[in-house]
Amino acid sequence: MAIESIDHSTICENGKPLTLSRNNHSQFFVWREFLWGAIAGAFGEGMMHPVDTIKTRMQSQAIFSGSKNQNSAMQMVRAVWATDGLAGLYRGIAPGVMGSLATGATYFGVIESTKNWMDETYPGVGGHWAHFLAGAIGDTLGSFIYVPCEVMKQRMQVQGSKKYWTSVLVKERSQAKLGMPTYGYYPGMFQAGRSIWKEQGLKGLYAGYWSTLARDVPFAGLMVTLYEAFKTMSQYGKLRIFPNSDFHTNSTFEGLVLGGLAGGLSAYLTTPLDVIKTRLQVQGSTIRYTGWLDAVYKVWHAEGVKGMFRGGVPRIAWYIPASALTFMAVEFLRDHHKSTSISIDKKESSLQEAS
Repeated sequence: MAIESIDHSTICENGKPLTLSRNNHSQFFVWREFLWGAIAGAFGEGMMHPVDTIKTRMQSQAIFSGSKNQNSAMQMVRAVWATDGLAGLYRGIAPGVMGSLATGATYFGVIESTKNWMDETYPGVGGHWAHFLAGAIGDTLGSFIYVPCEVMKQRMQVQGSKKYWTSVLVKERSQAKLGMPTYGYYPGMFQAGRSIWKEQGLKGLYAGYWSTLARDVPFAGLMVTLYEAFKTMSQYGKLRIFPNSDFHTNSTFEGLVLGGLAGGLSAYLTTPLDVIKTRLQVQGSTIRYTGWLDAVYKVWHAEGVKGMFRGGVPRIAWYIPASALTFMAVEFLRDHHKSTSISIDKKESSLQEAS
């Protein structure tokens, strides 16, 4: 018996509706990216937090010891290990993971949602501009949670153990140096948040907010743009080297390699912006830098190019694996979404043939 009509978006199975809507599936895919992004962000932060601690210590040491005789990356690792041990490398991990949950979710979910919205609303704006704007919007939304977590994390990283921080306070007060840290020791994330709120209010929790956006917006846009450019170069290279072959590279592996390259290069190029952000957030209630431009001028005047790129090596060491894992997850999700969409299309095609 012929079927008169079929609603291809809904099929009844055992009397119950089974929805195959592409829009619903697309929405599910975007929400799943929020979840995966949060997990990937938290995982990356947890794995690479010791490297981030070394980077933060290197970038902020001039506040406490002046611009002379600053430690290199290996010297800083030895110094932290000698004074604080393994716990010192993981100081501030709780607010770090919390902030990465927010930024990972928004970066994954918002970038895909924004790209879909731009494709439908402004089809003429595509390619690298769409990626840049999507990354910028995702980072901006995530910054409302990320920045307070970053302030707490970096201050806890700089403090290290209570014994070490007490010795720093005593030394700075005895020498009456500018840039003296006036905030007390934070035993944990909630104590840090309460203390900063009590002493400095909302302004303290959002210290360096605009400098964070000044770093993250170009970084996010540059990383996505470079990633897409590397993918284009990879496709071109495969066609040139294997013109008559069906040589195919697994997209998940491609995301791992090209994502790491894009993240590492973008991280190094935006290191000066990261240095300024760290100096503004760590200085506490003592005014060492009156603003972003003042920080740029003083760091450049006192430390030159070397000071602007201080902590660049551990920053690259953090972002290469973190970006590699992020883009690997993105490509995995895309492949999974593509295969699921194909299966849905096949079901719809068979239904159309039946009708």
